[in-house]
Amino acid sequence: MKRFLVFAILILTLSACTQNNTPDYCQYVDPFIGTADNGHTFPGATAPFGFIQASPETGNDAWKYCSGYNYDDNSIIGFAQNHLNGTGCSDLGDILLLPFTEGDIKDGNYRGSFNKADEKASPGYYSVKLNDFDIDVELTATQRTAFHRYTFNKNAPANLLVDLQNGVVWSTQWVESHVLDAEINMPDNKTITGHQQVNNWVKRHYYYVIKFDKEYTVKQELPAKKGNKAKRFVLSFDIKPGERLQAKIAISSVSVEGAITSLSNENPKWNFDAVRKKTVGKWNKLFSRVQVTGSDEQKKNFYTSLYHLYIQPNDIADTDGKYRGADDKVYTAASGSYYSTLSLWDTYRAAHPLYTILLPEKVDGFIETMIAHYKVQGFLPIWALWGKENFCMVANHAIPVVVDAYLKGFKGFDPEAAFDAVKSSSTKNHTNSNWDAYMKYGYYPFDIVKTESVSKTLESVYDDYCVAQMAKAMGKTEDYEYFAKRADFYKNLFDPETKLMRGKDSEGKWRTPFNSFSLSHASSSGGDYTEGNSWQYTWHVQHDVEGLIDLMGGNEAFTSKLDSLFFLEPDLETTGSLSDVTGLIGQYAHGNEPSHHVSYFYALAGKPWKTQELIREIFDRFYLAKPDGLCGNDDCGQMSAWYVFSAMGFYPVDPVNGEYVLGAPQIPKIELKLPEDKTFVVEAANLSKENKYVQSVELNGQRYTGKSISHKDIMNGGRLVFTMTSKSQI
Repeated sequence: MKRFLVFAILILTLSACTQNNTPDYCQYVDPFIGTADNGHTFPGATAPFGFIQASPETGNDAWKYCSGYNYDDNSIIGFAQNHLNGTGCSDLGDILLLPFTEGDIKDGNYRGSFNKADEKASPGYYSVKLNDFDIDVELTATQRTAFHRYTFNKNAPANLLVDLQNGVVWSTQWVESHVLDAEINMPDNKTITGHQQVNNWVKRHYYYVIKFDKEYTVKQELPAKKGNKAKRFVLSFDIKPGERLQAKIAISSVSVEGAITSLSNENPKWNFDAVRKKTVGKWNKLFSRVQVTGSDEQKKNFYTSLYHLYIQPNDIADTDGKYRGADDKVYTAASGSYYSTLSLWDTYRAAHPLYTILLPEKVDGFIETMIAHYKVQGFLPIWALWGKENFCMVANHAIPVVVDAYLKGFKGFDPEAAFDAVKSSSTKNHTNSNWDAYMKYGYYPFDIVKTESVSKTLESVYDDYCVAQMAKAMGKTEDYEYFAKRADFYKNLFDPETKLMRGKDSEGKWRTPFNSFSLSHASSSGGDYTEGNSWQYTWHVQHDVEGLIDLMGGNEAFTSKLDSLFFLEPDLETTGSLSDVTGLIGQYAHGNEPSHHVSYFYALAGKPWKTQELIREIFDRFYLAKPDGLCGNDDCGQMSAWYVFSAMGFYPVDPVNGEYVLGAPQIPKIELKLPEDKTFVVEAANLSKENKYVQSVELNGQRYTGKSISHKDIMNGGRLVFTMTSKSQI
């Protein structure tokens, strides 16, 4: 019987992934990649860019549980409806449900054990057997709703724990106190509705409806713990052995009515398999835009990277386009979509440039959202969650995303409104942006800006460059000259003696003593850098590599200094919690975003073979098709975007200049299906384990000697062929 059930599940999985003659791309996606160590991904069910991420939680009160799940665990506390992908901070985890049969849960900490062999995950689907209760759990999702299916296999009471106090938060104590207000209604014995206000990474409202296909009885309400505002209670159902209980949950940031409408519009029937099939079809449609020729492991890494890339930004608007903004007022999105989970300090680097190639139809909506966010709070989003600003990280990297879209010709937003947003965000003081001090000194002095002064300067300088480029393209000469001058401020923190970026005070004196290897999480532990040290941040000059080369003393001096970055002792001297600085090659930290472009600097300094060599090492060490295969947080798809770009052989060192610096492709052939029935093909001839260097490059049949390829070349379609060799071209 068990063999038959396994076979039946396999057939259902294959049939769900292969529809309408669409190739089975989802077979190559492994949602468990990144769920161990510090990848912080989740294995549950979600639709592309969906508001819902129905997923198991194995914990909710520590850094390793930022997504609510860690692969190393073997028990589950329940199944919640929303989760973050690969972040370094915790939130969400709303409405936790745990089916069970018997046991004492007076402490509210019940768990169900499981075997890894019984846990399955694929795009739009998750399943597991809870051994203690002999219950099979299946999850799927639509854009705004979760669908749970529980099969109770043994002759025992059928119970369901409903935990509305749950949340993925900072600590156990915070679990009990993060709910600020809670309302609950039970309008009939198949329905629960309610509203809660919670506070963790952001303070937010959510409204919900839970529908069951069978009548429930409230069996037990668990005693409230200190600080609790929401309820935990047990429902019982009249279910015979082998029967199923189904639950559908919809969430809205606006109202219970919005959640009910989402359920009616997206998930009206009790047909779990049909919902799953439709969601998997959406995933396959997106995956089909890229066809990969390579090994199964290469395909698994590539399509899983696309999967992680397409989980967010999340469309948090109701089906009528309504959403709750940063000021808690309700608005209606003109396009019908409003996107949040904008991890812009991470994603401006490669994820958003990749969207302009693979998902251009989404870009205007992203920009419209950022402009709407600006109109409410007075500056562009820094790190937006649930439509709210959490001020995480430094600078304002919505600016390069907006500017990149404008310079690439996207026209679904008002360019004057967009420029007003980027300019105002760069001139009006707000959290982490003290423009008065910045302009007075030409940098952030560490005695005035007490933390992250160097990183804030360097990151802001890049944004200044971006504003300048938009001003130039729009014919705003005065603005261009103003911001172009600011874009040179990085030179004010370059120490010619150490040839490193170094803190400077308001009197122009260098930070003394100066330990170039010392790093900390500066926002909590002090220091001049953001999750890094001087060795890692010296290279944060994405817009003016030639200028940095000149400061270093020319190409040879520059590449010699760059060699030191990769060959210095990888041990770091920390003065605080630095869980994010991982994936080390010397002092280079691939597990954290400020390092992502640095390996491509060799190609711009005349030694492309060193870039090619490093790309292969990063692939071999830090992107493995297993749960602990990521060397750092996926960070809302940025780690994955680096993989996708680099697998194709190029990367946006400067994300807004429309150029992608050539590296070395890592997959034999990748074909991109582009708008207007165009295709762009990248081939790596003679690619092998030994052949990691580029011998020659051809673009559309002609020898190509450029250092980069343009966005226009890609979107026009064509063929880029790298001929690979085992010998570096010195």
